[in-house]
Amino acid sequence: MPTRAAAKQPAASKQRALFDATPCPPPREGRTVLEFFAGVGLARMGFERAGWEVVLANDLAADKKQLYEGHFGPSPHYLLEDIHELAERPDTIPSATLAHASFPCTDLSLAGARRGINQGESSAFWGFMRLLENLGERKPPLLLIENVTGLLTSHNGDDYRSLLTAMTAQGYAVDSVVLDAACFVPQSRPRLFVLGVQSSEGEGRAEGALDLETLQPSALRPKQLIAAMQSAADARWSIAALPEPPERGQVKLDEILDHPADDSPEWWSRERADYLLNQMSERHRATADKMIAGKRWSYGTVFRRVRNKKSMAELRTDGIAGCLRTPKGGSGRQILFQAGHGEHRVRLLNADECARLMGADGYNVTTRLNQALFGFGDAVCVDVVAWLAEHWLEPHAAAPAAQSD
Repeated sequence: MPTRAAAKQPAASKQRALFDATPCPPPREGRTVLEFFAGVGLARMGFERAGWEVVLANDLAADKKQLYEGHFGPSPHYLLEDIHELAERPDTIPSATLAHASFPCTDLSLAGARRGINQGESSAFWGFMRLLENLGERKPPLLLIENVTGLLTSHNGDDYRSLLTAMTAQGYAVDSVVLDAACFVPQSRPRLFVLGVQSSEGEGRAEGALDLETLQPSALRPKQLIAAMQSAADARWSIAALPEPPERGQVKLDEILDHPADDSPEWWSRERADYLLNQMSERHRATADKMIAGKRWSYGTVFRRVRNKKSMAELRTDGIAGCLRTPKGGSGRQILFQAGHGEHRVRLLNADECARLMGADGYNVTTRLNQALFGFGDAVCVDVVAWLAEHWLEPHAAAPAAQSD
């Protein structure tokens, strides 16, 4: 895209070190993980930051395993198999302290068909439950399950209650939190986590555990979540007292961006950029015009959404990107809007930038762009997993009952 000479791109050398570059600690004794629906391995990165070791990974998507091995190297512990089939071969599963399952959100998210956990891809949850059942006495002492917050309201909350009941039936006392990636990285990505610890029926509340009936709303357990928890009469609860996470990460959107040359093919043509500008509502267009008139570069992200049967471009300028999604259809890719010095420029976020938004700075992307974006769009933020491992999993793993064989 042609530009005026006065409006040069920010120097790439100004981009500071974004994330903690401290090497991961060696795995701690007894901190082993079975990672189901492992995807491209971002949860593994989070566990490793906290001193946990993934001893088995499983997913059905060959393209995600390709990305995983492109970053981590050859991974014979990564089993490419349907969870329902793997559940019938429990002898292939090693013993571990924790099982992590980020099962498909396709039928639970607001963007999906909302068919729930009993149909479609999201029914893979039941394959995971079957696997735990078949492990018998070797089932992990701890569970960590992740999904979209839409699970709370799917089928009027019945799906969330069914999940909790199933975990309780497998011998786990449960806990639940909502944690947003924006606490750590410049991306809005709230996710629901259900945590489980093996507990005998009739066992009293663990020392220091909170009372569900008197639980007060917080950042981790907002009012909607508490109401859903209190509606699950059949669940056995072990609610941990947790510290509040950071309100917002220290890194802003503009600090994770690459700066392509002015003549890079990544930039959209003037016609295409103007078309996007004209897709904005009056309010968003006014914000864009103010950015364009600025004396320095400023940045926002854009998603295309259908409003009143019309495709609209919605601009976000609070220093946080919208939630990364898988690039299905034409609206899943997140767009970068850069403006200032009387100009505006538009391009798509690239794979490295999306990795940084997931807390995976330095992830070695070895595949085509869309394949990488599918992997990151389905993944769990690295920092979120590391935080949960430190503040929830570690205290429970340190308890004598959690030590695996």
